[in-house]
Amino acid sequence: MRSLSPALASLANVFRIPMSLTPARPTVSRACNEILARRPSPQPGPITAAVQSAPFSSTSSLAKRKGKGSNVDKRITLIRYFLYHPLTPRPLRFSRNRYLRHWTIHRAWQLFQAKQRSAHELELERQYQAMQSACEELRVGAGDGGRLFRKSMIKKGIFNDMFPIEYGRMQTEYPAAEGWNHDWKRPEKK
Repeated sequence: MRSLSPALASLANVFRIPMSLTPARPTVSRACNEILARRPSPQPGPITAAVQSAPFSSTSSLAKRKGKGSNVDKRITLIRYFLYHPLTPRPLRFSRNRYLRHWTIHRAWQLFQAKQRSAHELELERQYQAMQSACEELRVGAGDGGRLFRKSMIKKGIFNDMFPIEYGRMQTEYPAAEGWNHDWKRPEKK
């Protein structure tokens, strides 16, 4: 096997990537298989035979039918690839002064955002109070016994030809496979 450059060797050391494909220590499964192969197999009793005929599995029956190769998640493979790639730079390690500067800037940003959020909430609360006082004035101060207020609060006929976008498809925990059907056209009225 050819040797790595000093930069790649140091990166492999930082990320604890093995330098060769052959492991330095035997793996657990290989060692267990060697030990089990050396032992003479006793005749199983009725309970042992029943347990061995139906092995325990935490996978669903559908995953069993697909085979063992389909269990690998591509996202995990990609994360591992980019985390342990030899050219991935090492994580940042700040000195004490740099860490203090970083923390101070981060804390100031958090305080600024909190101030913005509270100002936004106060503005929304002010608008709500103004709408509430306008409705109350319409209810008691219009001089018509609240008739205009009652008429304005009727919600009849809002969804005549349209409906809220939330009802466009079933609410699910995960997004759809395709985000939007751009080929859809409204059916023509006859």
